[in-house]
Amino acid sequence: MALNYIWIAFFIIGFLVALGQLIFSGNTQIFNELVNSVFSNAKTGFEISLGLTGALTLWMGLLKVGEKGGVVALLGRFIGPLFEKLFPGLPKGHPAYGSIMLNISANMLGLDNAATPVGLKAMKEMQEVNPDKETASNAQIMFLVMNAAGLTIIPVSIIVYRTQLGAVNPADIFIPILISTFAASLTGVISVAIIQKINLFDKVILAYMGGLTAIIIGIIFYFSRLPKEQISTISTFSANFLLMSIIVLFIVLALIKKVNVYDAFIEGAKEGFSTAIRIIPFLVAILVAIGIFRASGSMDFIIGGITKLFAWMGVDTQFTGALPVAFMKPLSGSGARGLMIDAMRTNGADSFIGRLACTMQGTTDTTFYIVAVYFGSVGIKNARYSIGCGLLADLAGFTAAIFVAYLFFT
Repeated sequence: MALNYIWIAFFIIGFLVALGQLIFSGNTQIFNELVNSVFSNAKTGFEISLGLTGALTLWMGLLKVGEKGGVVALLGRFIGPLFEKLFPGLPKGHPAYGSIMLNISANMLGLDNAATPVGLKAMKEMQEVNPDKETASNAQIMFLVMNAAGLTIIPVSIIVYRTQLGAVNPADIFIPILISTFAASLTGVISVAIIQKINLFDKVILAYMGGLTAIIIGIIFYFSRLPKEQISTISTFSANFLLMSIIVLFIVLALIKKVNVYDAFIEGAKEGFSTAIRIIPFLVAILVAIGIFRASGSMDFIIGGITKLFAWMGVDTQFTGALPVAFMKPLSGSGARGLMIDAMRTNGADSFIGRLACTMQGTTDTTFYIVAVYFGSVGIKNARYSIGCGLLADLAGFTAAIFVAYLFFT
């Protein structure tokens, strides 16, 4: 029901704001913009789904090879103790553990094209043990919020955009993104754990979380000591090298187990194609609603109000220039990316607003897109509290991004 109410809310709020503009300012073009937005976003939803078809087909095929070669099971055993605590609804040794681990790893490396197919596979595997097929299970909610928080270690694409737009040190947002995205992820996991009554002080959880925190601190320390011009080169190489290593590992282990690699790939690829087709109606629905909300000027109205509020409080309002990215990111990844680029073009890639916009873009993932795609792929209609926890993680990440930006860039 949560998705239903949110979908309706976007339509009604967008319509009322547009109606207000018509009545009070005589803007007769606003409804033309709304209608154009409906059709353009429907087209965009279809095109995104179509674009995912190739990636899903490829990665679902590779995952099937990895599954039959034993890689997924190996990863599941490695991360199993932690996941058994965070996903108590999943049976011990469930194959979803391996897929979840691969998904999180791909997200951390900024490999979105690889993360989505693996995440959809994990969602499908968790759906098999979900007693209510139309309602998100506790395990699925935890997994979705972890994705929405979008822990990213290497923000390759953002560094590339900054390079293209003439930033002197394109990778200077690396450490700020790492800090803010870790804050978002930690908030997301803690909020879900509290609702699900998961004991966060369990020694297993503390050990894994402490280890991850130590790794994050180590990465921050390592990259902070590198010459800034080397950060982009090393981070890009690391992501690509690890990706190719994983693919080769899948194939080699499958060969060792005498698996017919080609047949296994084709079997998984067929699943990827059918999954991409199932996503289309869910993605079109949510993007059309978001498009109406954007085209009506609702987001501009909210940001203007926030700017006036902080100005009245005597707080520096420089950061509000990057808020469109923060508000857009949960709704549309491509929309937020466009706003990030616009912020850099308008203010300069090395301006405070330009850098903060980049930090916000890399802080979290697209919450509503993930809900539509992941839950839509398995037919879940009741998202329960997943959206609320996802948005809370977004808020924590964006707040951290603002504080970190003032620390690093002013």
